[in-house]
Amino acid sequence: MPTIEASTDLPGDVATVLDVSLDLDVERAAGRRHRVRPVPAGPGSRTGGRIGAGERVRWSLRLYGVVPLRHTTQILEVVRQTPDGGARFVDAMVSGAFSSFRHEHLYEPLPVAPGAPPRTRATDRMTWTSPLGPLGRLADALVVRRALQGLLADRNAEIGRRLSG
Repeated sequence: MPTIEASTDLPGDVATVLDVSLDLDVERAAGRRHRVRPVPAGPGSRTGGRIGAGERVRWSLRLYGVVPLRHTTQILEVVRQTPDGGARFVDAMVSGAFSSFRHEHLYEPLPVAPGAPPRTRATDRMTWTSPLGPLGRLADALVVRRALQGLLADRNAEIGRRLSG
């Protein structure tokens, strides 16, 4: 199962970074290049604002501006405070192009000098399985990993912009 793990250090305390990360408008702004946008998907789905545990969002996008995709995810859990002072949330694909897709968002406070503003390390861990066996694995190597890394980098950059501004 392919995995991407990436960490980004962000300004702000864990609670603030978590709240910004749960905002669907961040995804919309970050995904401009691929025309990412939430679309209505029935009861229990969101198209804007801060998403919570149990809610779903259906994403519409055009990968590389050409390939139309729909991807519906559900927030499986939101933990606002872990024993170590961090936080996390997990979403997983309900329907879409993958055979399976899971994204863990982990947040941990970073040590800072006395009087310095708080900082948080956001770690994203994505795991997925592409359909079509060997063809899916080839797509993973040629396109999928790079596309997911790009979407993730754009998202984390947008979160950083919102927290810095």
